[in-house]
Amino acid sequence: MPTPDFIRDLRATAGNQLLWIPGVSAVVLDPEGRVLLGRRSDSGEWAIIGGIPDPGEQPASAIVREVYEETAVHCVAERVLVVEALSPVTYPNGDKCQYMDICFLCRAVGGEACVNDDESLEVGWFEPDALPPLQEFAVRRIKHAVEGGTTWFEGIGQS
Repeated sequence: MPTPDFIRDLRATAGNQLLWIPGVSAVVLDPEGRVLLGRRSDSGEWAIIGGIPDPGEQPASAIVREVYEETAVHCVAERVLVVEALSPVTYPNGDKCQYMDICFLCRAVGGEACVNDDESLEVGWFEPDALPPLQEFAVRRIKHAVEGGTTWFEGIGQS
């Protein structure tokens, strides 16, 4: 994902030190129950759609915007699936970040899935039992969405 301007401004004074950043992600399902994924241009890996809310932007609005910007799919955020602090990451330039991810279950309501910006190499719909290789956190979120469990909070347990 491209670095938002407000993060660049922070980096100008914070250097590479760890930044705590809000993040949003989505398990987007179409009417057939398929999952929308994007193959990231920065890593080449398939992933659920995600991003960083702009300052003052509501999380549900942010994920709806991110899904459209990256895939041209219009969606509706239906509920929160997971709230979780992810492990810290260090980027190739030395910047350190840790994301508080709010993952939403979203329902596709229009648009044709296609690469809609420079953040993805490919986008596509996948059957939940025929996913490409994904990071474990994405697999957990998809499984939780498909099984229909209640909102999951790290450290409190799962339903």
